[in-house]
Amino acid sequence: MSEPRGRRLLGLLLLHSALTQVVTFVLRPAATYRAIELDVPPAWLGALTACFAVVPLFLAVPAGQATDRLGERRVLLAGSLLMLAAGVVFVFAGAGAPGLVAGIAVLGTAHLFCVVAQQAAVANAAGPGTFDTAFGRYTFAASLGQAIGPGLIILAGGGQAIPDTATLFLVATALGGVLVVCAAPIRIPRRERPTGSAAAGGLASLLRLPGLLRALVISCVVLAAVDITLVYLPALGAERELAAGFIGLLLTLRALASMTSRLLLGRLARWLGRRRLMIISVTMSAVAMAAVGLPLPPWATAVLVVLLGLGLGVGQPLTMSWLAETAPAGLRGRAMSLRLTGNRLGQVVIPSAVGAVAVGIGAAGVLGTTAVALAVVAAAARKLQTDGSRTPEIPAPSTPSEEPAR
Repeated sequence: MSEPRGRRLLGLLLLHSALTQVVTFVLRPAATYRAIELDVPPAWLGALTACFAVVPLFLAVPAGQATDRLGERRVLLAGSLLMLAAGVVFVFAGAGAPGLVAGIAVLGTAHLFCVVAQQAAVANAAGPGTFDTAFGRYTFAASLGQAIGPGLIILAGGGQAIPDTATLFLVATALGGVLVVCAAPIRIPRRERPTGSAAAGGLASLLRLPGLLRALVISCVVLAAVDITLVYLPALGAERELAAGFIGLLLTLRALASMTSRLLLGRLARWLGRRRLMIISVTMSAVAMAAVGLPLPPWATAVLVVLLGLGLGVGQPLTMSWLAETAPAGLRGRAMSLRLTGNRLGQVVIPSAVGAVAVGIGAAGVLGTTAVALAVVAAAARKLQTDGSRTPEIPAPSTPSEEPAR
């Protein structure tokens, strides 16, 4: 692909990524507010949260297979149309709890399709040696969308206890239409087909990639750590009677720091090397996460949260770029879907496990336990071969009559 065409494609994908997150981060909290308006039982609130993650958990691998077989553009369009459909469901069926659950399930599926196709397209549009920069910008765009979405809630009545949910549903539906329009002109270049043992093995071939499971574990632990900060920093503030505005500032600083490290990811990776950058960033996150739980002056806590955000911002795009470089041509959609599956499992299992282990020792104990998990995966990253641009050979399944894969 020519360089100008590649830049134009990446620009459209970044815009699509940001809009995807804007719609998602408007509809998810708006659905919660509508449920509160309807006085639904707490069990339904749990269902709203679970449906967004559980449905994609079962569809992630099929979505990756569809991306590799049908092409990124078709899956991207399907996800965009489903995003629009989710808004329509909320508008016309959001007056009851079943309609809200259905809307969240459609939204989770739409988000999955969009993200898998986006990541595979970024991997195929970016050339060798540019993966770190491309995925750093991609995740920066996603973070930007996640910041803009809640801002729209403020415009729709952030001064009230419950904003105007009907307006939010309409705005999100309109943005879903913009998302479809944005996806229409995206033209993904013809993809290489997997050959040899990769073509025969498919998903099994990916699972034999050296270091794959290690990379997936690092990715899901880092993402779970981000989720834990969103829950337990406010809990820590409540325990220590810190102002809610100060906790909000801490969360904003963490998000801005992560966006900064993602924007500079390409330069950092070239300077330090991927493996060293992974080890340093995750180790810094572990130390900062543990120290945040200590009784420190507010300015010191703010500095630690900035360091935490800088470290946590690196893990996701760096594992994406590693997968893009090591996965065989034609299997990148499945590789990204495997990563998303691991992330969804991590988001469900790790916070629950950490909370159970740290029960009785408060929010600081949860943050400390999470820091231990980060330290473990930082040590595991020492054996992750992330430097170098050559795609490794995938060992083929051995049969008596089969020659070694070349």
